Amino acid sequence: MNDELFQSLRSEIRAGLDVTAAVPDDELLVRIEGAVFARSGLSLLTAQEKRSLVRRLFDSFRGLDVLQPLVDNPEITEIMINSHREIFIEQEGEIRRLEEEFESPSRLEDIIQSIVSEVNRTVNESTPIVDARLKNGSRVNIVLPPVALKGPAMTIRKFPAEPMTMAELVKREALTGEAAELLSLLVKSKYNIFISGGTGSGKTTFLNALSQFIPSEERVITIEDSAELRIVAVPNLVSLETRNANTEGRGEITIRDLIRSSLRMRPNRIVVGEVRGPEALDMLQAMNTGHDGSLSSGHSNSARDMLSRLETMVLSGAELPVAVVRQQISSAIDIFVHLSRMRDRSRRVLEICEADGMENGEIRLNPLYRFRENGESGGRICGTLERTGNPLLHTGKIDMAGCRRDLQRLMKEEPYEANSDFRAERSGESIRQKRLAEEMEERNR
Repeated sequence: MNDELFQSLRSEIRAGLDVTAAVPDDELLVRIEGAVFARSGLSLLTAQEKRSLVRRLFDSFRGLDVLQPLVDNPEITEIMINSHREIFIEQEGEIRRLEEEFESPSRLEDIIQSIVSEVNRTVNESTPIVDARLKNGSRVNIVLPPVALKGPAMTIRKFPAEPMTMAELVKREALTGEAAELLSLLVKSKYNIFISGGTGSGKTTFLNALSQFIPSEERVITIEDSAELRIVAVPNLVSLETRNANTEGRGEITIRDLIRSSLRMRPNRIVVGEVRGPEALDMLQAMNTGHDGSLSSGHSNSARDMLSRLETMVLSGAELPVAVVRQQISSAIDIFVHLSRMRDRSRRVLEICEADGMENGEIRLNPLYRFRENGESGGRICGTLERTGNPLLHTGKIDMAGCRRDLQRLMKEEPYEANSDFRAERSGESIRQKRLAEEMEERNR
């Protein structure tokens, strides 16, 4: 069916509606079905085609128009609208373009305004960029002209209906059961954990999974630009969300404001969904002032790179010596977990590192686990997250939580033989040198 016929039907139905009263969904659906079956030009359509047409017309009035079926499809993880004529989706890790399009730029703008109004946000020419969310919790980023050159652009990141558990991540081979058990101990023992990774690496999913290990009796405050976290294991939960400035440039509430306010809300833990700028300093200070067990995330290419990015974030909002900033980071964050989206589109944990104080003015990292790749099979990367053989050095929080025996039980087994390479790396000895030394020792025997 062509767009002209669709527009004609839509206009006919709209003309028959009472604009002064809210029409119930059931009544609207009956009117749409009546209009479709009354059209002689549609008699050749199959029952399935007519059903699809009725659904599309209904969505154009009540839903998100052509986007509604995409939002309802659980297999689609990302929807990318580059303009009213260009719609791309990500499904099972593959990105492809759809034939569907909006009838006009103004129709896409109408959908955008309905989305932002649901979360009390504003987007217009003076404020052309905004983050929002849908009713189902999907994250939405919107960019309007003149910033977006081809017309209104919108990206929708969808999340599973139920938060993914750590057991499911283990099943998907994102990490090993042993590493997952260690992380559960660290969360219960109130280690401050920072999750790093690139775009689409699964940081929010992993943060949700980690939060399921927080004891249910604790009080948790979550702070986000647009609410995405779904912490279901903690009843005493307060979720805070930033607010953009109004048309007069007033009323803005930033992540920094929310972090400062959260300190007066008697939290046991503070979870900052993602840090991108000067709020990193407030997050570090919160972690350093008795709010152990806090979680946060940020964009980076590795755990080491995350340290540099945190320094840059803090320095962008405060004139502090670099040495002071590094000391703040070292004393605030206990564990770094780095995620990556691999070339086979799988999401894996690549590193779990412990912050081990300062050495020669640099933050020292103690790698506990690293991903070792072992080739490919059937287009999928083979490999696993292996223990490096380095012990957890700072166990004070483990002892205070009464989890020493759990840690000893977990770490009593020897790591994989291949992990001797990691121990050599940490001691400053190259892998090649270590192997030569072993060969010489064998000959001497």
